[in-house]
Amino acid sequence: MWAMSEFTSPTEQLRAEIAAAAARMIAEDGADYGSAKRKAARQILGNQKVRGEIMPDNEQIEEEVRLYNELFFADTQPLRLLHLRRVALPLMQDLQAYRPYITGAVWNGTAGEHSDIHLQLFTPSAKDVEIFLLNKNVNFEVGETPHFRTGQPVETLSFLLPQRGADPELAHLAVYDEDDLRGSLRAAPGKRPERGDAQALTELIDASLKKEED
Repeated sequence: MWAMSEFTSPTEQLRAEIAAAAARMIAEDGADYGSAKRKAARQILGNQKVRGEIMPDNEQIEEEVRLYNELFFADTQPLRLLHLRRVALPLMQDLQAYRPYITGAVWNGTAGEHSDIHLQLFTPSAKDVEIFLLNKNVNFEVGETPHFRTGQPVETLSFLLPQRGADPELAHLAVYDEDDLRGSLRAAPGKRPERGDAQALTELIDASLKKEED
C-alpha cells in the first residue's frame, strides 16, 4: 500500500490502486484493459458507485503493466516479447498489400505470456483479406473489434499461427477502410505512437537483439 503523502488527493490514490490491480490481472491472467479495470474497481471499492474521475485511463494502466513486468517477469517477459515480435514480422510482410500496422501489447512492449498479436489492416476491401487467407489455407474466425477512433465494430479475422517446436500464437487482423489511416500515425505530444509498420517493428527487434549482445 502506498503512503498517502505520495498522492495529492484520495481520488489520485484510489486511481493508482485500481491501475495497479488492473495491471496485475493483465500481466498475470491476460485480461483485457476494460474488464481488468472494472474488476479492479469492484475489488477495491466493492459495490460502491464508481465516479468517472476515479477510474485510471489505459495509459496509466499500461505504465503499471510495465512496472509489474519489470518487478515479477524480468527474466521471461523480454524474451516472450521478442518472440511475439519475430512471429508478427513475417505475417506483416505477407500482408504488405493491405498496409498492416501492429498495435497493442506486442507493439508497446508490455506483451507477456497470455498476449496475442494484433494487427490493423487498411484496405478498400475486407473481402480481399479473407480471400488472401483462404488461398493460404488459413482457417480463421470472423469477429469484431471496436474502431480505435469511433468505437464502431470493425471486422476482425482471428487465426492460429503454427510455430515449429512451440505452441501456436493467436493473431487478430482488424480490417479498416484505407481512409482510416489518415491522421492515425501521429502520436500526441509526449505519448508513444499507437501503431507501427513493419519497418518500425524491425527496428524494435534489432534494438532488442543489440541490447542482448551488449
